[in-house]
Parts: sequence; structure tokens; C-alpha cells
Amino acid sequence: MYSLLGFLITVGILVTLHELGHYGVARWCGVKVLRFSFGFGPLLFSRRFGRDQTEWALSAVPLGGYVRMLDERDRRDDEEPIAENDLSRTFNRQSVWKRIAIVGAGPLANLLLAILLLASMYMVGVPGYQPVLSQPAAGTPAAASGLQSMDRIVAVGGRSVMVWQDVNQRILNADITSEAMLTIERDGRSLKVPLALAVMTQDDGMGNPLERLGLHPYAGTMVRGVIADSPATAAGLRVGDRLRAIDGAALDTPSAVSRLLSHAAGKTVELTLVRDGVTMTVPVVPRQETDESGKTATRIGVNLMGDPEVLERHLITVRHGAIDALVMGAMRTWDLTVLSFKMIGRMISGSASLKNLSGPITIADYAGQSIQAGFQQFITYLALISIGLGVLNLLPVPLLDGGHLLYYLAEIIRGRPLPERAFEIGQRIGLALIVTLIALALLNDFSRLL
Repeated sequence: MYSLLGFLITVGILVTLHELGHYGVARWCGVKVLRFSFGFGPLLFSRRFGRDQTEWALSAVPLGGYVRMLDERDRRDDEEPIAENDLSRTFNRQSVWKRIAIVGAGPLANLLLAILLLASMYMVGVPGYQPVLSQPAAGTPAAASGLQSMDRIVAVGGRSVMVWQDVNQRILNADITSEAMLTIERDGRSLKVPLALAVMTQDDGMGNPLERLGLHPYAGTMVRGVIADSPATAAGLRVGDRLRAIDGAALDTPSAVSRLLSHAAGKTVELTLVRDGVTMTVPVVPRQETDESGKTATRIGVNLMGDPEVLERHLITVRHGAIDALVMGAMRTWDLTVLSFKMIGRMISGSASLKNLSGPITIADYAGQSIQAGFQQFITYLALISIGLGVLNLLPVPLLDGGHLLYYLAEIIRGRPLPERAFEIGQRIGLALIVTLIALALLNDFSRLL
């Protein structure tokens, strides 16, 4: 229910703002707007308003919307000829620069909305965890760079970072064939550490890119649940136990447990833990198990989470004044827009997996989760999807706004519009690409569900 509600709210707000961008600039340029539709397909309800008697309509399929402008190329056989005094108000007779402004206004409206939403969050205060590292796993780029547990990242590529989200964004925006220069604080000293990013070219679409680099938050490890008839039960582990080490190797994040147990099936390991303020060591014999997908792993039978006390120490709220918040919102929107185009380029080149592509089912799922998580999370999610919608529409694919902008660029270069044949071919290519993308996105959605 939350997913459906979140999806409808998200699509409703973002598509409406997108189409209002087209509508507003079209009116400003003197173009007559015939219909503003919320949704596609058969009309459910409509009313006419204003001097031009624009039809405001609600359609049956709530997965988008459109603005229909007066255009000599878009006349149906059952419609009256365009009146002589309206010819100057047709879209096709506007200068190429006005047409560019009208078409580009939709994606621009989405990006401006993202700036305002993110700015409002920066003013209210955005909670996040300080980028304090756990011990990197051996063999990862972070370990090769000499990064250590409790190192705090303060800058990436010379740009300051305050929370893990900043680190993730800076690294994803970096040249993954090169390295990122991290500035860290360690024992009161400031150090610069180069981090090789080449491993990120092996993207399989699964997991967090930072984890492949060996960058994990320092979160501590607490037992959230103990599985019946498991090695953990035999060892007497309890919910609330704070795990500190396995055979002397520190456990500063839950993900370290499976890594340290990976080669210990059938062997006794010494598990150091803190219970009710008392430190103790208990022997545990992990066992190898096979899950439903056929994958094997060495486990002791516990469900883990970060230690709330550790996480609380690293939690901060970042707030800014109105001007700074707008600047931060604009910078964040720019960074995410650039990152989106880079990810698309990486998927096309094969350096990033096509599994990164998400469709309406995943969007609905995350929308529902963000609504349940609270108002701030939903507003932030709305901003991210608004950026995604803006970027998607700017792609140079016929049928999308970016495809029309590409036509107009060609018109500027040629000095005259492209022939109708070019538009027809482009429409077919664009339709094929869009159908393929939708099918691939839906396939990824169902794969995640399964």
C-alpha cells in the first residue's frame, strides 16, 4: 500500500512539474496550449479554462502526462483548420530558440525542483553518519592504500565531506580509471592517501561501490537475533551481545564477521564479546551452510546489526542558512546530474552493469520505504527521482525532450529544419530504444523481487 501511494505521489508531483515547465514557457513564448493532461490514454475528466480555453484533463494511465500545443504538423482530420490569427501562435512557427526553450523547460523544471527540495533539507538539517572507517579487508584498494580502522575521511579530491553520502557521491563522480586523493584524520594528524578506483570498472550492478573499494563505516557489531539450533546457540550467545573480535581480529562492522569466518568452517574460533559491561571470550564452531540459491557460506547462526551506541557517536545533523542551502542544493543537484550521465555512459560502454537500471517497481518500492522512514527521507527521495527524470528526458533519444533538442541543434547547424523523413526514422528508433529500456528495467525489477 505504501509503495503504491508513494509511487503515485512521486509520479504525480514530478510529472506535473515537468509538464508545467513546458506549459509555462510555451505560454511565455506566445504558443497556444490546447491540452494539459495528467496521465495518458482515455480521458476520465476534463475542463476548459482561460482565454485560450485550454483543456485540463485527467487521463486513465497515471504514468506521465503531456502538453499538447497548437501545431500545424499535429492536426487530426476531424479538427477544424487553424484560424488565420492563430497561425503565429503555433509551435512549429516559433523560432528554433523558442522551441529549444519550451522543450528544455520540462527537464529544467525537474532539476530546479530538486535544488529547492535539497535546499529545504539542508536548511531543516540532514542527518548522516561521519565517514569513519572500519578496518579495510585485505586485498582491497583501501587496504593497499594503508587506510586503517578509525580513520576519518574529511575530503575527497580536495572537496570536503561531512557524511558518508558525500564520500559516495565524490568517488562515483571521480575518474574510475584513475585514483581519488583522500584527506583523512588519524590520531589528530591530517594525511593524504591515494585510493585506486580501477576495481569499480568491474561493476556487476550488485552491492555498494564503496564496499568493493574496502570502505566500510565504523559501526560496531551487535547481535540482533540468535537462530535456534545453531553454533551461536550452543555457544550461549544472546541478543544484545556486542561482538568485539574473532581470534583477536577486530569486529568494527557487521560485514567483517562473514569475512573472518569464511575459512573457519568446522574449526573452533575464539569470539570476544561484551555483555552487560563485562568482556568475555567464548569458543564457537562455525558451520558451512547452503542457501536457497545454492550459495555456500560459513555461519554461526546470528543476525547482526551496527552497535547503536557506536552509530550514535558518529551521527551528525548538517544544517545551513538559506543562501548556503541553495548553493549546496545546486551543487548537489549538479553532482548527481553529472553522476547520472556518467553512469549511463558507463552502462553503454560496459564498465557498469545494466543491472543498475531500475524500473517502476523498484521506484515504487523505494518510494514506499521512504514514506515509512519519514518526511525528510521522502523529500530527499523525491529530489533524487526528480533529477533522474530530468536526466532521462535530456538523453538524445527521439521521442524524449533530448531527442527534440538534438533535432533543433541540427537545424541550427544546417540553417533549416530537418526533413520529415528524418523525424519519422528518428521516431521509430526512439520508440525501439525506449521499449528496450523499459523491458530491461522491468526485468531488473523482477530479478530483484525474486
